[in-house]
Amino acid sequence: MRQHRGGRREMVPAYAATTRAEPTRNSLDALTIIRSLGSPPAGLTPAQHRLLTVLEGGALTLVDASRLLRLPLGVVRIVVSELVDQDLILARAPIPQAQGPDTDTLRRVLDGLRQAARDEAGLPR
Repeated sequence: MRQHRGGRREMVPAYAATTRAEPTRNSLDALTIIRSLGSPPAGLTPAQHRLLTVLEGGALTLVDASRLLRLPLGVVRIVVSELVDQDLILARAPIPQAQGPDTDTLRRVLDGLRQAARDEAGLPR
């Protein structure tokens, strides 16, 4: 926010936190994991500096960084892409969830375990 004449504060639009209108890379999604590669150098925008300061505590997802900085996700994408271009942040795609076994395999394993329990208990098939 900027101080306005008469003591009122004028809101600064979120897009003013960046130096460009679009991210330089399109591979940044909400769950991209980002981490800082060092301390903030001089000459950064306030949003870039705040992001690097937040990342001193460890890696975050883009959505978490957006929440902590109180900036829209689209703005954070642009800020992150600028810092990645300057080799100040490392961005890594989210780790995909492992694909579980199919239900047919699980059913056959469960049936086998039930049969083994029956055999152990001496119950008829």
